Amino acid sequence: MWLTDLSFQRAILLAPVLVIGMGAVAGLLVFWGRIGWDSVRRNRHPRLIVAGAVAFIALLTVLTLLGVNLPHE
Repeated sequence: MWLTDLSFQRAILLAPVLVIGMGAVAGLLVFWGRIGWDSVRRNRHPRLIVAGAVAFIALLTVLTLLGVNLPHE
């Protein structure tokens, strides 16, 4: 399989684990997405929250593409 670099036989053996794992990840994304959407809807300034989140993600993307290593403590 090209996605995970597993051989076909190994992917067949691990299929139940892969399905359960992907289902768990999808469930968490839906759960946190609903919480985030509800939080944005209840806020008095939802555009400000969305703009801040987009700016934060854009900043992280630009720093990653530039290869900046942030210091670790």
